[in-house]
Amino acid sequence: MRCGRIIVRGIVQGVGFRPFVYAAAVRLGIAGSVINHGSEVEITACGDRFDEFCREVSKGPKMSVIDSVTVEPLSEGDVDTSGFFILPSADGARTGFIPADIATCDACLADIMDPSSRYYGYWATSCTDCGPRYSIIRAVPYDRERTSMEAFSPCNDCLTEYQSPENRRHHAQTIACRDCGPKLSLLTSSGEPVVTDDPIKTTAELLDAGYIVAVRGVGGYHICCIEEQAGRLKRLLGRPHQSLAVMMQPESLAEYVVPLTDAEREMLTGPVHPIMILDKVDPEAHRELSELHNLGVMLPYTGLHHLLFTHLQHPLLVMTSANAPGTPMITKTSYISERMGDVAEYILSHDREIVNRCDDSVVRDGYIIRLSRGLAPLRTAMDLGDRQILGVGPELNANATIYKGGFVVTSPHIGNIRNPPTVAYLEETIEKLTSLTGAKPGIIAHDLHPQFLSTRLAHTLAEEWGAVLCPVQHHRAHIASVTTEEVVGIAIDGVGYGDDATIWGGEILTGSPGEGYTRTGHLEQVLMPGGDLATKFPERMLYGILPDAETLSLLSERGWDDTSLRVLEQQTEKRFNCPATTSTGRVLDAAAALLGICRERTYDGEPSMVLEAYAARGTPQPLEVRIVSGRNGADVLLTSEILREGRAMIKRGVSVPYTAATMQTALAKGIAELALRSAEKTGISTAALSGGVAINRSIRETILAELADAGVRCLTNPRYPFGDGCISCGQVITAGILAKEGKL
Repeated sequence: MRCGRIIVRGIVQGVGFRPFVYAAAVRLGIAGSVINHGSEVEITACGDRFDEFCREVSKGPKMSVIDSVTVEPLSEGDVDTSGFFILPSADGARTGFIPADIATCDACLADIMDPSSRYYGYWATSCTDCGPRYSIIRAVPYDRERTSMEAFSPCNDCLTEYQSPENRRHHAQTIACRDCGPKLSLLTSSGEPVVTDDPIKTTAELLDAGYIVAVRGVGGYHICCIEEQAGRLKRLLGRPHQSLAVMMQPESLAEYVVPLTDAEREMLTGPVHPIMILDKVDPEAHRELSELHNLGVMLPYTGLHHLLFTHLQHPLLVMTSANAPGTPMITKTSYISERMGDVAEYILSHDREIVNRCDDSVVRDGYIIRLSRGLAPLRTAMDLGDRQILGVGPELNANATIYKGGFVVTSPHIGNIRNPPTVAYLEETIEKLTSLTGAKPGIIAHDLHPQFLSTRLAHTLAEEWGAVLCPVQHHRAHIASVTTEEVVGIAIDGVGYGDDATIWGGEILTGSPGEGYTRTGHLEQVLMPGGDLATKFPERMLYGILPDAETLSLLSERGWDDTSLRVLEQQTEKRFNCPATTSTGRVLDAAAALLGICRERTYDGEPSMVLEAYAARGTPQPLEVRIVSGRNGADVLLTSEILREGRAMIKRGVSVPYTAATMQTALAKGIAELALRSAEKTGISTAALSGGVAINRSIRETILAELADAGVRCLTNPRYPFGDGCISCGQVITAGILAKEGKL
């Protein structure tokens, strides 16, 4: 008989690790005990099949992540051999982390739909393999009394299952049933209760009848309606052109979107259940849902969703976040009643507190657009030294990242740090991350832009904590989030504060986080007449790139009056409120304006998304790009010539889709050529691609293909978003490497 102490480190809380160990011990005749210590599990074990038990334990349950397993010998007298016991949790190391919220598993769904099950029809059914995790936790170790489930004492039946080793709900902290668990309530928009025996069935009937309903989910409120009411909902929300995410059953997918790849189907139906951006079967169909060629689709991922669809007569539901884009998820029912009563006519709520709000994750082509429910908090093993680091992120699409003890942990999506509520949410998230990880950051990394509210928060926290500040330029953080190797970095996005205090966004940065990145190439520097107005009204951006009489004539034909044109011309000529930019996003905006397909931006990224939708229906024509030598020897792609050729194509009668495809492809090939020139000059044969523009499939795949044809390997980051959701991670990586090298 062999005895020993087994320490398992990693994500071992909230995943059913102790019952998994218990079941293995009983099956293999092992005596001893198991206890949670923060982010590690300690097992004392004794038995003839000890080695086999160690191998089983090292595998862990399916949602766990095992970092290490260590075994030290014990004498038989050091182990209680009267049985195997699960001991109460104790505090300890916090190198692991609570997993993200998990979609309802098939076994629980079967229970919900089985009339003979005591969970039949119960919306909050879950087990050790599924259900809420991050959204309900207050503190670690992860036990019911440290979650919002503390308010619901288990009934005898639930307690029996909780204590039964053979049951998959053994030690499931979220176990609950209709007798003892969270309850649903249906309310009017003013918060008055609606009398009903079945709130879900009544909600489905209201939705089928054309009402708009706010539904409280795992991480916040969604606004829901059927497709026929989508246009009305968009008008009420003030988002007349923005696409709406939809939820449908798997059997309805074929009617709306093109066939899924195996990888897409696995992601869509797996534990994450994200919103997936998929091409529509007919690009022109379902325009009230999406004016683009694609559609954001998700499948039901909670018991509540599944039950709604059992009663719903319509094939899909609009399921869009109740909060305004870029602002925190709404979690309070009172907020919906007070602020959104003119939108949501009814409210389906529940009484389980949402401790940590969490938006839906968004994925396209296997790449992450928004890192949130099911994917975050995201934990990555990485050696950045002994110092603890906080990255506060950028201004747009922000999140926060903590480094401690060999692990980088990134929060779910927070939003745009431009207003007090989102700044408060960033502070709240940082407090949660530091509490759950036990971190006390001595370094705070932030964006180079001095006026960002996140930068100001970094200064405040540094003073409060006595921490060192580390400014990290936006696009360097993009590349650092992909790899720490020496690379030719390609950072293409809308905006980022550059070394020269201009707006960067089309950059070739050669080097590594430790040695630093040299700007070896970029897009042509152009003007943004009116500053932020040029992002709202892309025709201003068009004139900033092509400031000539022909552009003025085009704008006049479109209804610009003489006074407005004269002001635009003089403003640009005198460079009054005309910041300079190398932004890739602004070039795409100008291209959309040139084609007349987006003259005013009503949501973030609209001009470039519309351009992509048109380009998807066209075939790119040959267009030579021109690269010249700029200041400090950097190569410069002349984007004005691409737009000038696009203008000539329109005059020749070339269709809008073909012209859109030509300009878009030429820009992508030009960016690839910039990178290849830097690779040739430096001898570096590896590139790294990041930035929100890379979400555009055609641009991304064109760049990757051009590099591959030239023998240059190009890295992307499959675990972090192309957009600014990777910045806080890149900030932390940069600061960590600089600290390890004694430069900080």
